[in-house]
Amino acid sequence: MILPPLSIRRLYTEAQIELQLLSIVSYGRCIFYGVNQNKTTTLMIRGLSCTDKDHIYDIINSAAGAYRGVIPSDCYHEPYMPGEELQREMSTMTFFGWEERNELVGVMGFQPVKDVTLIRHAYVLPDHQGKGIGTRLLERLKQMTRTRQLLVGTWADATWAIEFYEKRGFKRMPDKDELLKRYWNIQQRQIETSVVLGLEL
Repeated sequence: MILPPLSIRRLYTEAQIELQLLSIVSYGRCIFYGVNQNKTTTLMIRGLSCTDKDHIYDIINSAAGAYRGVIPSDCYHEPYMPGEELQREMSTMTFFGWEERNELVGVMGFQPVKDVTLIRHAYVLPDHQGKGIGTRLLERLKQMTRTRQLLVGTWADATWAIEFYEKRGFKRMPDKDELLKRYWNIQQRQIETSVVLGLEL
């Protein structure tokens, strides 16, 4: 295999598959090549575009089913994120995705706002959860962040999401209402039922 010249290479073992990580920083993406029983599997983080909208829509609305019966009923609807809303969100941020075998299975939004950067709409298809995809996306977006603070908002009742970020160094912000009003464009009801976690970089 010929490796690209603009890469940082290292070997590691995960789930008994030896993967070689090529972190192509100048193009803002990570490519993993895994070899298992003489077959090559390509795993990749890449920036997403309008051509990926349908896939992003499917991932968000499939994964958001976890909110059903957990968050306040007046905050949950199906689809959780309608196509029109997703289109608006895509116009204000950049989505990055995790691909396996040319299939998009996880997404995470990246949105610099004023003096902070926001992590938005982080979702992984249910069948692919628990495999470190969210962690890899988050680490890549952390590398891209140029502000001193990285913030993420989520539902107060989504305890699994809060735990995910806390395990990765994020802390609950005591001034969450002020932060949500300053950096997000959401309804008052969502402000009341959400939390903000932050990471100093």
